[in-house]
Amino acid sequence: MLCILAGVSGPQYDLSIPGKEEGIDPRTLAGNRLSFFSLCLSAAITYSGGAADYFVYYPENTPRWKIFTVTMLGLSLSFTFAFIIGIGLASGVTHNTAWSDAYGVSQGALIIAGYAPLGTFGHFCGVIVALGLIANMIPPTYSSGVDFQILGRYCTRVPRVVWNTIGVIIYAVCALAGREHLAEIFTNFLALMGYWVCIWIAITLEEHLWFRRSTGFDWAAWNKKEKLPLGIAALAAFLIGWAGAILCMAQVCEQLPPFTGIKF
Repeated sequence: MLCILAGVSGPQYDLSIPGKEEGIDPRTLAGNRLSFFSLCLSAAITYSGGAADYFVYYPENTPRWKIFTVTMLGLSLSFTFAFIIGIGLASGVTHNTAWSDAYGVSQGALIIAGYAPLGTFGHFCGVIVALGLIANMIPPTYSSGVDFQILGRYCTRVPRVVWNTIGVIIYAVCALAGREHLAEIFTNFLALMGYWVCIWIAITLEEHLWFRRSTGFDWAAWNKKEKLPLGIAALAAFLIGWAGAILCMAQVCEQLPPFTGIKF
């Protein structure tokens, strides 16, 4: 369906957009590009938190370079294709009034507008794409059971299917409550997820490549409380990193009316 979308909407892509927009501060332009890159990165690296839930099925003697290669290729190829289509649709918004009006409604409406030349079949394609997004929730929903279970030994005693069901209820309620602004909420939440995962990856890499480089990990003690660290250093590093992320966020302020003086 995505290949069909690329084929039918491709003629409307604007490939002549200049690299440097007139009237925009180069620093602002660089910041916008960095923000866009961060959002794209956030969509991909969130897989790192749940990767262990799937790689645990690999044999213990599997070479690390093979795991890295298949993971990098799988994520890069899939995300890059989707990103290119999204960028193409966004480029068409600048000169296509129908696409611009659709984007004013939602990103989903823009996808439907891209399928518009196909008529009824285009609407069918849009439904399949929507169902694909729903199906994409299966892996994170499955992994949410582990997220709950690692909170403590008491949580481990609760069957995984129960935690998965609770996770579905939580995000279904959130989706219903924010359905009027779901796309905006999701975009902002994705950026926050990127901050969290980047900090988590940095802490994990430091532990793996620096502190445990010579001693390694005692995997047999993974659930023995008396042999596990309290995690004070990791918590401090996370909070400091999170504080730095908040201070460096781009804040959008509402435009205030011009000052006309105070009347007494």
